Amino acid sequence: MNLFNRYHNDDGIIFGKIIIDAAIFIASWIFISTLWPFYTVPTGTRGVITQFGAIKGIEAEGLAILPPWQKLALFSIRAEQADIENAGGSTSDTQPVSVSMTVRYSISPDKVSEVFEKYSHNGDLSSYVQTATQEIFKAVTAKYTAPDLIAHRAQVSSDIGSALREKLAMYGAQVINIDMRNFSFSDSYMHAINEKVTQEQLRLGAENKVKTIQAEQQGKVAIAEAEATALKAKADGEAYANLTVAKAQAASLQVQNDALAKNKDVLELRRIEVEMAKAQKWNGALPQAIYAGTPIPFLQMK
Repeated sequence: MNLFNRYHNDDGIIFGKIIIDAAIFIASWIFISTLWPFYTVPTGTRGVITQFGAIKGIEAEGLAILPPWQKLALFSIRAEQADIENAGGSTSDTQPVSVSMTVRYSISPDKVSEVFEKYSHNGDLSSYVQTATQEIFKAVTAKYTAPDLIAHRAQVSSDIGSALREKLAMYGAQVINIDMRNFSFSDSYMHAINEKVTQEQLRLGAENKVKTIQAEQQGKVAIAEAEATALKAKADGEAYANLTVAKAQAASLQVQNDALAKNKDVLELRRIEVEMAKAQKWNGALPQAIYAGTPIPFLQMK
């Protein structure tokens, strides 16, 4: 028998049967939904089992079978993101500073029960993360002067990260990473910094120019000193050569004088030989004029 014949007869539509069947269907649906024991815990979540509002356990990913008097709430442990725009702070030298940050975090799997009970039923702690990040940013920037905050930005980021990890651990969350952006000071201070940088660049340029001129002058001095050293070396060489020649000549004369002094008899013999040679060539005629010191020929009388 089909539905048409069930709900129709010769008198028309049988509304009583329709109402009865609808009521039976609704009651069956409610009964099955209430007593259905099978649940699925998707990937990246945990199932929080509650019984009359009290937490009775945590189900991991997969199939969960529960009795009718227990309920299953899905709790995300995936990475969540909290954006903090224009968090404000002040440096130790009272310079206002602001920053925008993005903090990525997730709930520690072993803290699901605690977070579900105290802070969130779905794993969203963005409001806690935003508040904690702003507080920590103020505390960290207050430890640095404005110039140090600029010069040691990596250390500042590390300090913020360490403090935030410790803070969020109290809420059962673990920090994945922190992105800092739009790190800025007041317009007046930034203008002063730019002016200082410009002046510093000009100063360095002037120092480099002075160093270049000094290097050129030192080069010229070095060349002049080298030339003077070369001329002095040349003059010293010539003087030394002349001195050496003079010493050699003096030594030669000394040798000759010593030789002559040691051989006086040889000299006398040579003089006699010269006189004998002159006597042999004499023709017997006396000189017409005799000057003082002129030797007179020896005449042997027989």
